[in-house]
Amino acid sequence: MMKIVGAVLVLREAFVHRLRVVASKHNDRGDVPGWVLVAVMTAGLVTAIWLIADDALTSVFDRAMTSVSVRN
Repeated sequence: MMKIVGAVLVLREAFVHRLRVVASKHNDRGDVPGWVLVAVMTAGLVTAIWLIADDALTSVFDRAMTSVSVRN
């Protein structure tokens, strides 16, 4: 059992060391094209869902506002 734990700890340390080496070589400017793609795709998904579910979303909003504003 101790040999397994020792082997796991050695593998963990090797993995952490490798992550540090990769992180130190990584450019900190960021991935601008990737973030632009994520933003454009998110806007596209929101637009598509809005076009498809506009009536249902309006109905849900109206019912929610009515249930909050009506006092019994």
